[in-house]
Amino acid sequence: MSILEVDGITKMFGGLTALNRVTFKLEEGEILGIIGPNGAGKTTLFNVICGVYPPEEGKVVFNGENITGLSPFKITRKGIARTHQVVKPLNELTVLENVMVGACFGRDYRPLAEAREIAFEILELTGLIDRAELPAGKLNVPEKKRLELSRALASNPTLLLLDEVLAGLNPAEVNEMLEIIENVRKKGITIMMIEHLMHAIMKISDRIIVLDYGEKIAEGSPEEVSKDPRVIEAYLGDPELSLKLLKKRKAEFDAAEGAEKAERAKEGT
Repeated sequence: MSILEVDGITKMFGGLTALNRVTFKLEEGEILGIIGPNGAGKTTLFNVICGVYPPEEGKVVFNGENITGLSPFKITRKGIARTHQVVKPLNELTVLENVMVGACFGRDYRPLAEAREIAFEILELTGLIDRAELPAGKLNVPEKKRLELSRALASNPTLLLLDEVLAGLNPAEVNEMLEIIENVRKKGITIMMIEHLMHAIMKISDRIIVLDYGEKIAEGSPEEVSKDPRVIEAYLGDPELSLKLLKKRKAEFDAAEGAEKAERAKEGT
């Protein structure tokens, strides 16, 4: 069953076409990866879905309802939440209070007492429970990424849009975040995620969509997309060079992951 349908979305900024008749469906329970070079239109797509920008053409249908042009807060109330590339926690509030904001102003408008309980549950899921009473401004970058995710989850979404939640993380932190995302999916939440860390998004996604200059140039399984000449050319222009680089990065990522597993095994003995 399709939870989201993006049908012929076009978005322009002056004479620049940021999205050109982009069309796809997202199935319930799926993790859909959105990839593409810088400036491909990925975040613009999220902004159109979330109501930040109205499209010039096309429509967005969520759970069978046309939500095109609705304001962001109304779309949040429908059950769509998102994170942002640049995290902006409420630095003067505690981590717990930041997450409570998501519950208070999310899908269900929870009262403070309920929002507090929800926030504790979310912080357990995202591994920030021991930071609950710390001012959000004291968190490091990986922790702020988790806080951004926590606040979105507290709004009780059925569809979660993740915009580069892996950016700036080391291999161990990437694996921890991927595990959290899988656990979120197990709770029945459908996920779309934008990411530049190719091997990570290929690992976790059921399906991949590739944007380039605002157009969808490929769609399919991670394996299919990774071998598509159009995708390889969009990233580096030289298919042979691109393939060599992708293989090298995969080897580096796998080596780091193996070293981490070995260290964990050693600590467990």
